[in-house]
Amino acid sequence: MDTRPITPATLAGSVVAVPPLARNADYSLNHAENARLIRFLEAGEVTTLLYGGNAVLNHVSLSQYAELLTMLRDAAAEETLVVPSVGPGFGMMLDQADILRDFEFPTAMLLPTKDVTTPAGIATATRKFADRFGRPIVLYLKQDGTVDVETIQRLMQDGLISWIKYAIVRKNPEQDPFLRDIIQAIGPTQIVSGMGEQPAILHLRDFGVPGFTSGCVCVAPQLSTDMLRAIQAKDFDTAEKIRTQFRPLENLRDSINPVRVLHAAVQAAGICETGPILPLLSPVDSADLALIAAAAKDLLGVPV
Repeated sequence: MDTRPITPATLAGSVVAVPPLARNADYSLNHAENARLIRFLEAGEVTTLLYGGNAVLNHVSLSQYAELLTMLRDAAAEETLVVPSVGPGFGMMLDQADILRDFEFPTAMLLPTKDVTTPAGIATATRKFADRFGRPIVLYLKQDGTVDVETIQRLMQDGLISWIKYAIVRKNPEQDPFLRDIIQAIGPTQIVSGMGEQPAILHLRDFGVPGFTSGCVCVAPQLSTDMLRAIQAKDFDTAEKIRTQFRPLENLRDSINPVRVLHAAVQAAGICETGPILPLLSPVDSADLALIAAAAKDLLGVPV
């Protein structure tokens, strides 16, 4: 596992995969199948793995957290960066910080929530977690009003933020004053487009961020990597052709549920046995599963 400090070059060097987490029938961690998925991603030149919402870490038990960290650390190749997540509750975050200190993960992401929070409270929680963890964190911006620009700037200046996952959906992503204000305050090099392949071209080309996260990269890692490289080479025609290949599966994620669909898609495509999804979520229904399987197999079969 790569334990070096994260730089803009790190964020530009790989698509940031956001994988599901494979579990056995009793909800215990399936070490073999999680390692199988990691090997599949690494074979597609994906060397940054972010375990968060798609892995349903919102609902992970504290008693299982050290085992989870050990499994991810041991499964990753030497050059692969792994970023676990914490929270979303404050007490859970602090308890997880105590466990994380025994590992060498260079950062961890704070899972977002708008329930019983305020922007000032989130800023305080970020500081207290980073102080307890002893390392900078990944700030996940998923909804407007989570944290204001001035607070983000102060947290960055104080060395408490490693990078930002920006995933606020806009009807017209070209018009995003909040993102532009953040970039004006801290620059673009520590911000990653956080919504998959669909807005990635625009965010990298027009806003200047260095990389993007993806769930569907878990189905077609080399294709997603090729898209990142095409954008970086300013070959936007090729990048656009690749982007459209991801759209059918992404449309199903948007219309049903992003986490549940990805969990089903990885298994349906034969990439690994993801097993049951952790409650409080539930599996997709059989009719949706047939559509997901077809889209995932089509994406897996796209030549690279």
